[in-house]
Amino acid sequence: MKKKTIYLDYNATSPLRPEVLHAMEPYLHDTFGNPSSMHATGQKARKALDDARETVARLLHAARPDEIIFTAGGTESDNMAIKGTALANKAKGKHIITSQIEHHAVLYTCEYLEKEGFEVTYLPVDNYGRVNPEDVRRSIRPDTILVTIMHANNEVGTIEPIAEIGKVIKEENTKRASAGLPKVYFHTDAVQTAGKIEVDVQELGVDMLSISAHKFYGPKGIGALYIKRVTAIQPILHGGHHERNRRAGTENVPAIVGMAYALELALKEHSAENARLAKLRDKFEAGVKEKVPAVIFNGHPVERLPNTLSISFTCIEGESLLLALDLEGIEVSTGSACASGSLEPSHVLKAMGISAEVAQGTLRFSLGHYTTEEDIDRVLEVLPRLVARLREMSPLWKAAR
Repeated sequence: MKKKTIYLDYNATSPLRPEVLHAMEPYLHDTFGNPSSMHATGQKARKALDDARETVARLLHAARPDEIIFTAGGTESDNMAIKGTALANKAKGKHIITSQIEHHAVLYTCEYLEKEGFEVTYLPVDNYGRVNPEDVRRSIRPDTILVTIMHANNEVGTIEPIAEIGKVIKEENTKRASAGLPKVYFHTDAVQTAGKIEVDVQELGVDMLSISAHKFYGPKGIGALYIKRVTAIQPILHGGHHERNRRAGTENVPAIVGMAYALELALKEHSAENARLAKLRDKFEAGVKEKVPAVIFNGHPVERLPNTLSISFTCIEGESLLLALDLEGIEVSTGSACASGSLEPSHVLKAMGISAEVAQGTLRFSLGHYTTEEDIDRVLEVLPRLVARLREMSPLWKAAR
């Protein structure tokens, strides 16, 4: 009898909920119009687009629906926020501040801008993976135009003090205004938090915020960027007059409808769901502590996503353990899905002060809507045996004993 597949990689992607697919279906056939068209079919699509924009704006606590721009996903949203702000403000300054643990959609965009003459400060994090807001304050220079810090880390689940950083930037901007210096804009990549925890752009104090639907049971290939009104930003795609001239390209109405509905469902259920997932995560953590020796738990013990657990299994290769688990029908990750195939240890764990040797033995377990207590029991039954078997073959483990 085939084993049930236990999927514990929800931070990489989540399945499309049936309710979301049902909401999308009319816009795949009956209401298929281009929302830029003036005829009735196009205007039905336009209404769906406008309704979805209002929904996303309300759920993120944006002041106005037109502060929401639909994109192809988190990567495009991050690129638009960072490149768009840099290009629009380069005459005022060319300094950007980010952290060492950002998603590659942010890090590689910053590296690209460095080649174009911008300077980037990569802030360190503590051993829990948290940025110190005072480090942000100390790093701001007269030519600083942008700070971009993620809301929660995709690998270890640590939640960053974005609201505190937002207050620092607001204080600095008040001083800069009286000194005639340009504004520092603030962007956060909220791809791992939207739909999982409350995301309020007003409370966070951000000018821009990125989300991606497939992280909260919506369709792939669709995301959004919140852009606070009067934020100076240039488009990075050129073509038609879509999205109020800020993002060219015919809007993907079915996916946009799906994203809005998926976000609404997730936030309607998130209090109860977060409590359930945190209970399962804590049970799993306690079980691993009891049954598997010589493991290290990464990330903040309190300020973390309720569904995420990063564990370093010393003296073995994480990839070997991942494959062994996969053969048992248990699907996990060695870290960011976007970095799979890389032989380099995680840049996140490295920034947290974890050695390359330990980092190579790290797996990320991320729970989700369809994870059950029976799934956790099954993993706790299988995992200790697999770890023990791999360690018996490890010279490092034999030397450590």
